[in-house]
Amino acid sequence: METKNIHHHDYAHDHMDAHNNHHSHHHDHGTEAHNACVSIVPIFNHLEKEQMDEIMEVTHSVTYKKGEVIYRAGDKSDSLYIVSEGKIRIYRLSESGKEQLIRILRPGDFTGELALFTGTIHEAYAEAMEETSACTVKRSDLQDLLVKYPSISLKVLAEFSSRLEQSEKQTASFATEKVETRIAHYLAECIDDKSNPHEFMLSMSKKDLASYLGTTPETISRKLYELEDAGYIKQKTQKRIQVLDLEGLLLV
Repeated sequence: METKNIHHHDYAHDHMDAHNNHHSHHHDHGTEAHNACVSIVPIFNHLEKEQMDEIMEVTHSVTYKKGEVIYRAGDKSDSLYIVSEGKIRIYRLSESGKEQLIRILRPGDFTGELALFTGTIHEAYAEAMEETSACTVKRSDLQDLLVKYPSISLKVLAEFSSRLEQSEKQTASFATEKVETRIAHYLAECIDDKSNPHEFMLSMSKKDLASYLGTTPETISRKLYELEDAGYIKQKTQKRIQVLDLEGLLLV
């Protein structure tokens, strides 16, 4: 599988930056940010106001600058992080420094979920892709809430199920599909059913997309031009794409 290869020198430098950045976020006790953490996220927003107020008492708002590392592989995992604004990329690094993007979290998404069940260490890295607001809940507090409000547990399980399905699809596509098929299917999944014409902005950089699809940024660029030449898509800007022939794209 092709992936982005980070040279050891750069990797060590990035790792040092990650270490320095790791402690530079600041807590934000603003009511608005705190409210957003609880009221917009699917695992909490179905609860009654009194129950949400109770959750607010055990959550802490925090903000991260673009490029700031929220946690690193090897760090102790004892909190759930819930995104209220911005984006966080979750990725792994192999021993040789190859990066594999796992997922991108947007408002309403969460990470650090293994902390729900056991005291463990993070296996991946989490990094803010832009200025990001999140809230954290300690494991012990969250476990109390899960027992008290089982509906939260069901929402968390639904998210686990969705991630497992996505992970299995990704593994299968790496093993069986050509890279152009992976790209074509990814583009098809980006289409919002309500949008007409089928036009959208890529939600990640070509570097991240390459990592996510198991290839290189150069290959992504080349294959996008090939799909455009074949009449399946039109690249309107660097990141804005229009799908002209969805049926054809799905057959690539």
